Amino acid sequence: MSELTLGRLVEDASSSQRGVRFIDRWEKETFYSYREILHRASQTAGGLQELGIGPGDRVAIILPTSIDFYEAFFGVVLAGAVPVALYPPFRLGRLDEYHQRTAAMLGKSGARLVLTQRMLGRLLGRTRKLVDLELGLIAMEDLPRKTPARVVPLPDDLALIQFSSGTTSEPKPVRLTHRQILTNVDAIRETILKSYPEGPKLRHTAVSWLPLYHDMGLVGSVFASLAHPSDLILIPPEYFVSRPAIWLRTISRYHGTVSPAPNFAYGLCADRIRDEELEGVDLSSWCLALNGAEPVTPTVLRRFLERFRRYGLREESLTPVYGLAEATLALTFSDPLGVVRAHTFDRRALAGDGIARIATDGQELASVGTPLAGYEIRIVDEDGEALEAGRLGRVLARGPSITSEGLQDGWLNTGDAGFLFEGELHLYGRNKDLVVLRGRNYAPQDIEHALDGLAHLRSGCLAAIGVVPENGEGEELVVLAERNRASNSSTDSHLSAEIRERILDRIGLTVDNVRVLEPGTLPRTSNGKIRRN
Repeated sequence: MSELTLGRLVEDASSSQRGVRFIDRWEKETFYSYREILHRASQTAGGLQELGIGPGDRVAIILPTSIDFYEAFFGVVLAGAVPVALYPPFRLGRLDEYHQRTAAMLGKSGARLVLTQRMLGRLLGRTRKLVDLELGLIAMEDLPRKTPARVVPLPDDLALIQFSSGTTSEPKPVRLTHRQILTNVDAIRETILKSYPEGPKLRHTAVSWLPLYHDMGLVGSVFASLAHPSDLILIPPEYFVSRPAIWLRTISRYHGTVSPAPNFAYGLCADRIRDEELEGVDLSSWCLALNGAEPVTPTVLRRFLERFRRYGLREESLTPVYGLAEATLALTFSDPLGVVRAHTFDRRALAGDGIARIATDGQELASVGTPLAGYEIRIVDEDGEALEAGRLGRVLARGPSITSEGLQDGWLNTGDAGFLFEGELHLYGRNKDLVVLRGRNYAPQDIEHALDGLAHLRSGCLAAIGVVPENGEGEELVVLAERNRASNSSTDSHLSAEIRERILDRIGLTVDNVRVLEPGTLPRTSNGKIRRN
């Protein structure tokens, strides 16, 4: 697999009978076989070549989940150029921020051209003014279609530029070769097929609502479905957020076996889906409910399981994983055939001494498993010295799909804090996000999860941060929380008091300042994570 290229990937898949189904807002499907996708992408490649796009050129793609994305992405690949998938401007309330961030990413990637749609092109006008694009913006509707000249890249040629999520800093470009990408895809595929081999009674079908510009959606869903040609069902992410039941109904309808999502999505489903939306739903086909891209919360997974077990969801389907853009996608998998492994650790020992000690009451953390074949995880202290199991430190990773940029002695500093316990990785938080209070390091999500289920609070829309006061002594704990859309400012004082009381009761911390905010106020990354920094 690692000797292939992304172009060969779609060419090889075109000989199968499989393809992609796009689900619209009315849950009707439009099917495109991989053969048709190859034909459309080839014609797009010819049009790009006529515009002067050639090997090594960067072409940005700002498109929604649609056949246009496939045509554009693989058209760029077949032209020998390098695609740069960026997120569309769907959050209309934060357009100024969108233009600034997108212009910065376009500049960092060196894009000559942006492929988009006419409708989106009108919204991108200001972005265009902020960055020098040699060939400007072109709508897919206006791109000429031609038979392309064949380009044959090498496995170690640059294949893709994807951006890190930017939770603790501005998004940075991650440059990946064909070999790196397909090595990671192969490791993911082998892990899945080892636990769930195909046979007369099992044919894998993937279902995803994840954005196609995001590594979990692009690498984990699009590329993985091409590598082992299988049907992929795609739901635009905006449909999932507004009606999360569409995800579970689609899994049931198409007998989906693999479907990934961040932790917040499982909580959203448990909280918002009504029984009447699930009439006839059967989730028994779902082998792998992969949970990654953000901290995994055991309480959320238990709520999800308890809520949907009656619809055939199996406990062993819930599968925490870990990875990051710099590694292409995946680094670790928990046992696909086992149940979620979670333990409660002494909070003071972990926060103060960096020791993972089992306790009857404290902080519960889920294992994200062991490294994929060919990958390694190492925990080190601030001086880079290896730590023994059960000691909290910086998480380093090494493997064949990790970008070569920024490595130290072959190891990537992931930016995460974690520890090994019973041979498995447990994550504590992002190093730059840790709140330091009276010499102890607290993971912000631990503080935030203490507020789960609080009335008037918008679920998942809060940030616990450490702020250095004017006197420069230590840090103060500040909680920024969005009220839900059914509430107004009259509830703010009561909500603020409840936040303080809940954190003191469950975490033992005194909150120095609470700010209750309007819905949609907190800044987020392109894939929806809170940008605490």
